[in-house]
Amino acid sequence: MFIDLKTLTIEKTHKHFVDGDFTVRELCEAYLKNIEAKNKDINAYLEVFSAEGGSASGGDDVLEQADRADKLIKSGQGGSLTGIPFAIKDNILIKGRKVSAASKILEGYLATYDAFVVSKLKEAGAIFLGRTNMDEFAMGSSTENSSFGVTRNPHDLSRVAGGSSGGSAAALAADMALACLGSDTGGSVRQPAAFCGVVGLKPTYGAVSRSGLIAMGSSLDVIGSFTKTVRDAQIIFEAISGYDPTDSTSVTEDLRYKYRQDTRYKIQDTKTIGVPRDFLSASGGKGISKETLDNFENSLKKLEDAGHKITDIELPLAKYSLPVYYILMPAEASTNLARYDGVRYGLRKEGENLLETYKKTRGEGFGREVRRRIMLGTYVLSHGYYDAYYNKAKQLRYQIENDFLKAFERVDVIAMPTSPHPAFKIGEKARDPLEMYLSDIFTVSANIAGIPAISIPAGKNKDGLPLDFQLLAPHFREDILFDIGQQFELLATSYQLLTTNY
Repeated sequence: MFIDLKTLTIEKTHKHFVDGDFTVRELCEAYLKNIEAKNKDINAYLEVFSAEGGSASGGDDVLEQADRADKLIKSGQGGSLTGIPFAIKDNILIKGRKVSAASKILEGYLATYDAFVVSKLKEAGAIFLGRTNMDEFAMGSSTENSSFGVTRNPHDLSRVAGGSSGGSAAALAADMALACLGSDTGGSVRQPAAFCGVVGLKPTYGAVSRSGLIAMGSSLDVIGSFTKTVRDAQIIFEAISGYDPTDSTSVTEDLRYKYRQDTRYKIQDTKTIGVPRDFLSASGGKGISKETLDNFENSLKKLEDAGHKITDIELPLAKYSLPVYYILMPAEASTNLARYDGVRYGLRKEGENLLETYKKTRGEGFGREVRRRIMLGTYVLSHGYYDAYYNKAKQLRYQIENDFLKAFERVDVIAMPTSPHPAFKIGEKARDPLEMYLSDIFTVSANIAGIPAISIPAGKNKDGLPLDFQLLAPHFREDILFDIGQQFELLATSYQLLTTNY
């Protein structure tokens, strides 16, 4: 039976299951066939949970999962995510499966428990197709830093898919999964979503448990989703969010409710959308492309024509988000990655003594970018520099968050581009780390402030590369992103900003 994977969404697929148009097994077989045909060129998947590698690695294979989901649906017990095929980023634990964070230092490691989000998806009856490629330990903006090869952009195989969750974004864009999970520390869901022309959601810090996520920057890391539509992002968020007592940063429902009550937003026809033009000009003068700016202004115009109010706002300290991020994140990463020493798990290279074993294991197990960030983080945490760098960055972080809080007293959401440019060529920025870091200029501020943000497709350029539009909302107001985001999708489709029919 032919199944048009390109037109499927979560809601449409659920209806097909209920109506008996096709089974979960038939859908999974279609995805496995597509993966077999495309993955050798795109390199989105590091492992597919097929019959050959499924049960042997400690978990059920795809078709075994599908058969169970079919039974649930036939019995009337299936929910909206039952039978939906997911791809999972290689830093999110699935019990009994390999997980490596795309690093050789975790060679052969099998997860001993399920991540909180994986448990939630299992309860919902979702299918796990496999684990996707990423920048090693989520350190990168292009998925060129993986120990297992670069992931290519399905829209142009000579270009990157973005990072660090490039494998998940590419898998969805190439119709090798119906939904995907990734992690976002400084834009690692939203930027690859923008490059690959899909929706990428970064929830509020503390809204989705980090339990079972391999840590990079613990005060910044968030698990997010890749979907074809904003509505699909909402369905997944509602399934995986919630308080988790095993995660000390997880926020209770009472506190979430208080945050929602304290914000100005009410469901209404006309929204006020803030645009930080001072930030766009200060940060984008050198690196932002003209086509990105033109597309952003065009997208704003469509919202304004639909009756929404566009107003300029000031975020005077947002331009410092990137330097703050590249002090805090390496500092936290250097601490988190200290546990990978060849003693407890993963790769081990024997030396003449313990120190030599550490050096050999970490020298061979960690890639160049990971070593670079560990050294940067160790430096800013060292005696004599802790106050000069790390403490100052923490203080400025709180002031940046306060800038956003003040702005949200006037506006419902804040709009800005997701990326300063479309997907770039493989190797184009690899030799210049600073230029690569600038790819995060419009995404890191949401992580610094801990607020939710979403990247939505907004058409394509003359070369057929996806362009994007980003919305940011107050803490725990993902509902605002879903409300306005779905309206933007309708407007973009009506005005033919989107060229792909989902």
